[in-house]
Amino acid sequence: MTRLYDARGNIYRVVAPQALRSQGIDLPDQASQAAQTREGWALAAIEACCSWAPGEQPPGSKDHRSDGLLVGPFQSLPPFDVLIVNTDGTLAERSGNGLTIFSQALSDQGLLPRDQACVLRVHHDKTDLVSPGETSVKAAQVDGVQGFWLDLGQPAFGPQAVSAQGVESVTFKGRELSHVLPLAALNGAWTRSQFARVGNPHCVTLVDRADALPSNEQMREPVLDEGLTRIAYAMPTGAGQPCPAGINLQWAMHEGGQCVTARVFERGEGPTASSGTSATAVACAAWRVGWVSAGEVRVTMPGGTAPILLEQERGELSRVSLFGTARLVS
Repeated sequence: MTRLYDARGNIYRVVAPQALRSQGIDLPDQASQAAQTREGWALAAIEACCSWAPGEQPPGSKDHRSDGLLVGPFQSLPPFDVLIVNTDGTLAERSGNGLTIFSQALSDQGLLPRDQACVLRVHHDKTDLVSPGETSVKAAQVDGVQGFWLDLGQPAFGPQAVSAQGVESVTFKGRELSHVLPLAALNGAWTRSQFARVGNPHCVTLVDRADALPSNEQMREPVLDEGLTRIAYAMPTGAGQPCPAGINLQWAMHEGGQCVTARVFERGEGPTASSGTSATAVACAAWRVGWVSAGEVRVTMPGGTAPILLEQERGELSRVSLFGTARLVS
């Protein structure tokens, strides 16, 4: 059985491992083994679960019905293993909206503990980060909305945190940022970027004007889409420059106070209405250049606004948490 969930416009289909196997997809019994053999089953799973039926795709819509596939759980008691499959068949190390949706799916199945934190383990095949990555989630309410706080741990900053190569340094508001030449070549306003890792890698480009924030429609235009794909995607789909394993791209503008507006181009997916870890990376980058202070930060994307909690100790971010909410679509 598969179910479709929406988290602030980010849509994932959730499927149990046994449901994939019942469709003839050769998925290993263990999530760790499945991650290491994803080339043998992931694209088939995307085709089976995320593709439009003939004649069903609305004009101008994305190539797939969802932004990805969540495979799990692989067990009936916590901690729960899950695989996050992008529509290009690659695996993500973490997805804030994806894990929010997975938490909601577990809750709907009566598997998620109600009054205590639960660990979700995301298995992947990236070589620059330990697998599985763990995220602690707990049911909560914010502004009367039921959802989940995701503890994403301590962020890391700079090119070394995301294995970026061949980038130049630039100073902004007393902080050392990065000048990513391929981005600046696409738009002269995209000259100041902050690399950040919050379990997965991000490149947040800081802009001063609203017209420097690319819309999702603009990012789907052939020239810009090709350029961003070369940057965001690993080979062979992209060029993996400056990050050989690929990088999630964001653009951020300070709206004042604790509020930031953002746009997202995801590695393995392209432009998206929202992204939880992207919102978190944006909040962290905004803190680092002094746009916002520690505490609650609101990051607004086309799909909605994500509350982020930044905790600070001795002048450094010690922990970042994301509040996510999801609803069942079908």
